[in-house]
Amino acid sequence: MISFGKIVIDEKRPPLIIPEIGINHSGSFEIAIKIIKSAKRAGARIIKNQTHVVEDEYSHEAIKLVPKNANKNIYDLIKKCSFSMEEEYKIKKFTEKLGMEYMSTPFSRSAVDRLSKLKVKIFKIGSGEFNNIPLVEYICKQKKPLILSTGMNNLKQIEKTVLILKKNKVKFALNHCTNIYPSNYSHARLNFISKLKDKYPNTIIGLSDHSKDNLTSYASIPLGVKMIEKHFVDTKKRKGPDISSSIDEFELRELINNSKNIFKALKDKKEILKGEKSVASFAFASVVAIKDIKQGEILTKKNLWVKRPGTGDFNASMYYKLLGKKIKRNITGNTQIKKRDI
Repeated sequence: MISFGKIVIDEKRPPLIIPEIGINHSGSFEIAIKIIKSAKRAGARIIKNQTHVVEDEYSHEAIKLVPKNANKNIYDLIKKCSFSMEEEYKIKKFTEKLGMEYMSTPFSRSAVDRLSKLKVKIFKIGSGEFNNIPLVEYICKQKKPLILSTGMNNLKQIEKTVLILKKNKVKFALNHCTNIYPSNYSHARLNFISKLKDKYPNTIIGLSDHSKDNLTSYASIPLGVKMIEKHFVDTKKRKGPDISSSIDEFELRELINNSKNIFKALKDKKEILKGEKSVASFAFASVVAIKDIKQGEILTKKNLWVKRPGTGDFNASMYYKLLGKKIKRNITGNTQIKKRDI
């Protein structure tokens, strides 16, 4: 179990849906507020942000790198999409005022320090930082629960980081992830969720889904994920490198509602339900006389069979046990055998 604020993540509850605003606001405080309002309307209980302090996050070499899903270098892109501490404080307070929890991903020590000052209750570590051992250790010192995405890391690297988390005695959850924006269904590799659950049976396992719709997220629920993170934007008309892998308000509402419905549908206790009893009354069969039977006659396959409804004293499974029994009174054909008849 992982708990923070009003949120509890465990096996007894439907998966927590985490909408990530990421950099879909393009650095605009006003747009960020609109996206958060949209998530609230869709039924979100939490908002995830990204905390960038570009000077502490990138070296000068970053100017030479242009992501495939962007049209400018990563340094300028992230700098444009960064918020000041004052702006992020307002975003956090606004989120909480709406009754939602606020979490964020720090990408540098300065970002960690900021989130600590803002008293953020839980940290998210992205796939790119999963094997950044110095930063992971620095985040662990904050003694906050952690959610970590495992994209671009194999089982050996995952185990190395998990050992550090356990050594620092922090509560953590692991998210399966594919870092392609957007990712195709063939990139999902959802069966890896089962491998994570087998290897870490006492750990909450989730999914960071970068596909363009909800299908992969739905497919992960029967595999036992307890949280699903999706990039989110209020409208897909906005521009930005992550819009293609984001869902909008309508899709978020569907994901939240349907994840609850799928969770309900996965209950595995097999017994007749209260609502099934009325159906069983006519769908099941009872033991009946198939011809007139006189007092003292023996029940045989020639005078006994099973027919609907299942309202008799003897259901169909009792048929063979009644064969050879003697009848105490006259029985009319095509009527149920009663206990008083035997």
